[in-house]
Amino acid sequence: MFNRLVGVIGLVCCTLFSLQSVATTQPGKLTGGVPTIHPDWFKESFLDIASDAQEAAESGKHVILFMHLNDCPYCAKMADENFAHAPYTPFIRKNFDVISINIKGDREVAFDTQTSVSEKELTRILKVRYTPTILFLNKENKTVLRLNGYRSVPAFKHALDYVQQKAYLKTSLSRFIEQQQTTPVYRFREQPMFKAISDLQSVAGQPLAVLFEDSSCDACDDLHDGHLKNPETLKILENFTVVRLDANSNDPIIDPAGNKTTPKAFAEQLGLTYRPGIVLFDQGKEISRIDGLLFTYHFQEVLRYVGERHYVQYPNSFYQYLNVRTAEILKSGRNIDLSK
Repeated sequence: MFNRLVGVIGLVCCTLFSLQSVATTQPGKLTGGVPTIHPDWFKESFLDIASDAQEAAESGKHVILFMHLNDCPYCAKMADENFAHAPYTPFIRKNFDVISINIKGDREVAFDTQTSVSEKELTRILKVRYTPTILFLNKENKTVLRLNGYRSVPAFKHALDYVQQKAYLKTSLSRFIEQQQTTPVYRFREQPMFKAISDLQSVAGQPLAVLFEDSSCDACDDLHDGHLKNPETLKILENFTVVRLDANSNDPIIDPAGNKTTPKAFAEQLGLTYRPGIVLFDQGKEISRIDGLLFTYHFQEVLRYVGERHYVQYPNSFYQYLNVRTAEILKSGRNIDLSK
């Protein structure tokens, strides 16, 4: 009887300890947010953007709208490396008027004669889904180039030259870079999971990741040395057929919709302005894409969103899924660092 009583007490104590452990699990921490410090030479605009565009044009300039978010590590990196301390900062100041727009902000913006809304409403109208988003405007207040996400210092200089020279009137950014970059900065690297498939329609019924690289891609080595060596990322990529294309190639391929094309024409059709750009398809349709720098957490979650088909439950927005996913991870006690 005594031994049985001891056993029962032990079981109760063990159960209570287990319940107490669950009850006292501390939520994880979300870190890595970085405040964005804008250079003091950014234009102090009254946010009448059409007037700003016209005024800039009279001085031989274009307007840059720097669409940012508080505590966004990519925005902070862009502002610091590509505006405040870039080797071409004097070039920007001479040829562009830069105006910051907070995508969650409440300031009133008169974008044109028909549109006077808050910053966050303008963000919705302009379909901004990445931060930072960089919009280059001409004198008619039309977007002549859009960059989604962070760009490296050399890549952003190409974009600046493209707009300043008004090359947008006759060619695309990718072809402009191809003409300017006569010496390759990247040599294609292999990866065991890359599949040599030219008929993308044949594999488009399941999750398909199409990676676009080219010889001018200064960020492609970082992709291979970073995300493509991360075991967890590689595990998530097992949900996909992964096909790498040379975005400057004219070799024949069939796109996921069954159209005969080339990698070069396909990239142009998709409007990709970033290398390495990754477009994610399922059931023959584009679901999402990675066309800017993403650190590990965001990179992996975009892949999960498509590869594990969370987009079916959250069809309106990747960020709807991400908010739920982030809350679950933090509730479990795990930490998330957005800046690595």
